[in-house]
Amino acid sequence: MKKTRIYVDTSVIGGCCDPEFQVWSHALSQRFSIRVFLSAVSVLIDAEIEEAPDEVKSVYAEFRGCADETIELTAEAIELADAYLNHSILTENFRDDARHIAMATVAGADLLVSWNFRHIVRFEKVQGFNAVNIGMGYKPISIYSPREVTTYGRERSGDSQKDQG
Repeated sequence: MKKTRIYVDTSVIGGCCDPEFQVWSHALSQRFSIRVFLSAVSVLIDAEIEEAPDEVKSVYAEFRGCADETIELTAEAIELADAYLNHSILTENFRDDARHIAMATVAGADLLVSWNFRHIVRFEKVQGFNAVNIGMGYKPISIYSPREVTTYGRERSGDSQKDQG
């Protein structure tokens, strides 16, 4: 069975250090470490983490340690990110967010996972990204929060999950 390839953005790494998000970010990290999912990080995350607190850098070292691939910022990804900006899906101030989406799309990731509900994990934004993706010959990308793609605590039988927190 093919495993799901997930690109995580920097917010997921930082989420491991934030009480509001840490349970879900850690659960996703655990799924990567036991190979439930394949993980992809990027050189853009590397650059963003340079300015992060030491605690976040330490968490990123763990993510990096179990990453299945590191995605480069290619000319193709830059062109796609610029198209998101040109279509006013995001503004110039959020170029790096556009680049995260473009890098995951160009690399063919199955999902992009983020805690960025303002610029990334938002219905109309996802529609816009995917309209551009399709128009430029790429497949649509699914975008979710860690909470939507992983579980923690005790699981019940069947497909339903019971949160234990």
